[in-house]
Amino acid sequence: MSQSPLSGEAKSQPSPGEPVATLPSAPDSRLARQLAFILEIDKLKSVLRQSVLADGSRQENDAEHSWHLAMMAIVLGEYADEEVDTGRVLRMLLVHDLVEIYAGDTFLYDPAGAAEQEARERAAADQLFPRLPRDQAVQLRSLWEEFEARRTPDARFARALDRVQPLILNYATGGGSWQTHGVRAEDVLAHQRVISEGSHALWEYISQLVGDAVRRGYLAA
Repeated sequence: MSQSPLSGEAKSQPSPGEPVATLPSAPDSRLARQLAFILEIDKLKSVLRQSVLADGSRQENDAEHSWHLAMMAIVLGEYADEEVDTGRVLRMLLVHDLVEIYAGDTFLYDPAGAAEQEARERAAADQLFPRLPRDQAVQLRSLWEEFEARRTPDARFARALDRVQPLILNYATGGGSWQTHGVRAEDVLAHQRVISEGSHALWEYISQLVGDAVRRGYLAA
């Protein structure tokens, strides 16, 4: 009995991190590159972060983090200090961590990792985005660069949300990665002040949350 072209044939087990089967040929090269990119970024689901899920069951992955941020942009958009384009903020947040497929996640409170983070992530961007057709490669790379530079209201608000999310997870888990890595309150406030560039309302809330975390013993003073 013949098989449908999309059903595939039984294959030997692939190497870890590789797809089980190769996608059938697309009708044109543009679609083929787009689909290959979509399959490649599935790897983001395997990049673990230091943050733990709110229920404390396991570490979150980068794809979950990006989804959570996208929802935060929709729900918390009213707290941006400047007028922002929510659609652009969403796209930026969905793109911002794609480079970690190759560069890995860098823990915010790891000075050694932070020292080489920019070089690693730029090399990863050079590897990842050109997999797309040129117009889309330029568009997504531009969004990633904008997020990193924080020179626009959209980027400043997106970065603020990116810093808020792990903070509320750490609080919800009674300290989370703060306790695992011996992070202190002064370190948190110093690294998270970037939130104030995008939302003073969120920064005021986070400042209070950090103080409460110290009082509860979730975070060292």
